Amino acid sequence: MHHIGAHLRKICMRSGITRLLSTTAMAALCLTALTGSVRPNNLEQVRMHGEIVMVTRNSPTSFYEDRSGPAGYEFELARAFADHLGVTLNVVVADNLNDIFSTLETGKAAFAAAGLTHTAERERWFRFSQPYMQVTEQVIYRRGALRPQQINDLASGQLVVASGSSHAERLRTLQHSQIPELTWSETPDLEVADMLQMVASGNIDFTVVDSNEFDVLQAYFPNLAIAFDLSEQQNIAWAFSHSRDDSLHQAANQFFGNKENAALLAGLEERYYGHLDKLDYVGAKRFLRQTSNKLDTYKPHFEKAGADHGFDWRLLAAVGYQESHWNPTAKSFTGVRGLMMLTRNTARELGVKNRLDPKQSIFGGSRYLAKLRERLGSDVQEPDRTWLALAAYNVGFGHLTDARKITEQMGGNPNLWLDVKEALPLLSQKRYYRHTRHGFARGQEPVDYVQNIRRYYDVLVWNEEQSPTFSDDENAMQLSSSLITVIPPLL
Repeated sequence: MHHIGAHLRKICMRSGITRLLSTTAMAALCLTALTGSVRPNNLEQVRMHGEIVMVTRNSPTSFYEDRSGPAGYEFELARAFADHLGVTLNVVVADNLNDIFSTLETGKAAFAAAGLTHTAERERWFRFSQPYMQVTEQVIYRRGALRPQQINDLASGQLVVASGSSHAERLRTLQHSQIPELTWSETPDLEVADMLQMVASGNIDFTVVDSNEFDVLQAYFPNLAIAFDLSEQQNIAWAFSHSRDDSLHQAANQFFGNKENAALLAGLEERYYGHLDKLDYVGAKRFLRQTSNKLDTYKPHFEKAGADHGFDWRLLAAVGYQESHWNPTAKSFTGVRGLMMLTRNTARELGVKNRLDPKQSIFGGSRYLAKLRERLGSDVQEPDRTWLALAAYNVGFGHLTDARKITEQMGGNPNLWLDVKEALPLLSQKRYYRHTRHGFARGQEPVDYVQNIRRYYDVLVWNEEQSPTFSDDENAMQLSSSLITVIPPLL
């Protein structure tokens, strides 16, 4: 390459640049030879600028902000990709799916990470990375109302989906190929949670959502259920513009193909989806009812205890609900008492004189959880440090230590809840507990305990941080002003 460049430079100099500039091609050739430079590709430009721009949407599965800052499965995955490239991540939040695609088309973002299904129609306009998740499209209805058994039954009520979504694309395909009388409405202004709220309140009859999104949101709408699956499993992937330069697309595929990232994907899966099956319809209804009836009474104590010990008060409230359903006089068969279910010895150690006093119980339990978290040490990062401390609150620090040792012996990471929760149930098997310091334990219980608390905490955060909800009439007005009704084609 060096010899070719030198030869071109000689040609340019000997023949006279002014004569050769009569042709654009030769001018570009000489400039390249003289400077030794070429236009950097998209990946090189990203590294030169030190940042990569992602377009996404606000949703509990993609991107949102909580009290600790930006969060979300897609966000954390994209941030890991940016770290892989050695740049920072810049997030652009679009109002709807159509805006996501236009932002990508106009070059205002390098890629889109928003729970996008890889479809044949979208592939005409965009490149898609290797998939990192699979979902099923599901028809959602309200319990107690007419349940559709198949696609034809959707004609019995009002079906609404997001415009620009893979769900709208699938409905058009079904309308064209199988059911010409199928109709539905599309909205560009409502997110998945909004449409689920409309179904829950009876303003519409059905909607279609991806299975992962319904898994996350179902506990907030316990009167909703899955009618049937509208599709087989579909691939979720990142989208890139369809330009000749596919360097960023290739870099993303390399990132997903890296074996080291398998642990990253597993960790994100556990963090955002690993605890979602722990709150069924009956449990969710009861929890929401208790939240309305009891929580306000104890909320000031949870808030003060959280501020004193560095916990989100809603996490402490979730612990209290898991322990006693916020019953200050609760008693277990083992003799633990009170709202936070303290043992007699633990209460004495914490200076709690009356375990049945809700304020003392809440402050004592919070102080005990903080001590367990402190014992784990700073080598354990959050949120794993809190999940492990909760497990110790339930099963005891000694048994947790035994489980962490088993985790390490099995090749896992004793600092990750993802790995330790696999080892804890082994404490009930003699071939494992016989070699531990503290012996037998009902190890599945702390796993269920932690996962339940995480789910209760999710619901409390959702209830606390949601913007004020519309009334049914306001919802109906907002919906009617933003819908595009799809009329079946003439036969």
